[in-house]
Amino acid sequence: MIEDTKRILSDLIAFPTVSADSNLEMIAYIANRLEDCGAKVDVLFEENGQKANLFATLGPQRDGGIVLSGHSDVVPVTDQSWTSDPFEMVERDGRLYGRGTCDMKGFIAATLAMAPFYAESVRDRPLHFAFTYDEETGCIGAGHLAQNLVARSIKPSLAIIGEPTNMRVVEGHKGCFEYSTHFQGLEGHGSAPDLGVNAVEFAVRYVSRLLELRDELKTMAPDSSRFDPPWTTVNIGALNGGTVHNVIAPRAKVDWEMRPVHASDADFVKGALKAFCDDVLLPSMRSIFPEASIETEVIGEIAGLIPTDNNEAVRIVSQLSGANGAHLVPFGTEAGIFQSLGMDVVVCGPGSIEQAHKADEFLEVAQLSQCLAMLEKLGATLSGGTKR
Repeated sequence: MIEDTKRILSDLIAFPTVSADSNLEMIAYIANRLEDCGAKVDVLFEENGQKANLFATLGPQRDGGIVLSGHSDVVPVTDQSWTSDPFEMVERDGRLYGRGTCDMKGFIAATLAMAPFYAESVRDRPLHFAFTYDEETGCIGAGHLAQNLVARSIKPSLAIIGEPTNMRVVEGHKGCFEYSTHFQGLEGHGSAPDLGVNAVEFAVRYVSRLLELRDELKTMAPDSSRFDPPWTTVNIGALNGGTVHNVIAPRAKVDWEMRPVHASDADFVKGALKAFCDDVLLPSMRSIFPEASIETEVIGEIAGLIPTDNNEAVRIVSQLSGANGAHLVPFGTEAGIFQSLGMDVVVCGPGSIEQAHKADEFLEVAQLSQCLAMLEKLGATLSGGTKR
């Protein structure tokens, strides 16, 4: 089984599914493999037809199924120093190198390798495969998939998200809300700053308010929070604006994010920023230039995975993997989107997040074998007994 899985993974790595590019060839490859196993496969195209989600089902078409989920896209390799072709899998010293080996085509390959055995195992409970696009740029594909499942009244009961956790069982992570705030001021000569509206100056004041809110959030951490750090965080990613020393900057942009512990924290930050803009910044800007503006662009608002007391997905995966206890992680996944549909959700997959997004990304063969062992035991539960 491990050799079959490595061959499939090699095929998947050869598809350069960087988020900026199409994933259609990889989705077609996956669709063919699953159709050969007898699965009902739906390829769900985005609006412009250049990318697609895949949702496939083995077994009966009814509620209560189990979802195995992964994203097809990978991050760019531009300006990274690889020792081998990032889109050609290389095995050496017990590791499989290539872009996406751990994040997260290794898990996808393992599910595809198991699919023929699942086809024999599935009885009363459906098994679904959900593979999405554009996770790395805001979980866009998963959001569209969720809308499609709701529209078709498809209601699985649990999902296993195979992000790299070193096969640890993960029951929670913070949300990830990303924004770009755009400032439009009035250009002028640097010798007469009172006659213009310097967008960079107002962007700096906006950032200062964000930093104040960041400190306030530290005091709002729930006593029971198990996250590290336990509070909602704010990060300023970039501030861009202006052209040269002696020109009043007419435009500026702040890229920033927050990772809320609770949705109420996000509402607090957004409400405070709106009040600051409406009551302080904009009146000052528009007293000189009535057309001045501050507009915040939502890049992505990805719900966190909220730990729950009774989580069937955690219970099943813990039994299958032999894990003791469930964990929280600092990075985000698509899990919260599946949870918002009423599913019990767990994150568990091969590889380490420390290898993701880097040059010479790799997945240890031992981790892939461990994942296959867990998935094989899942097949036994679907048949109500021991399989193979």
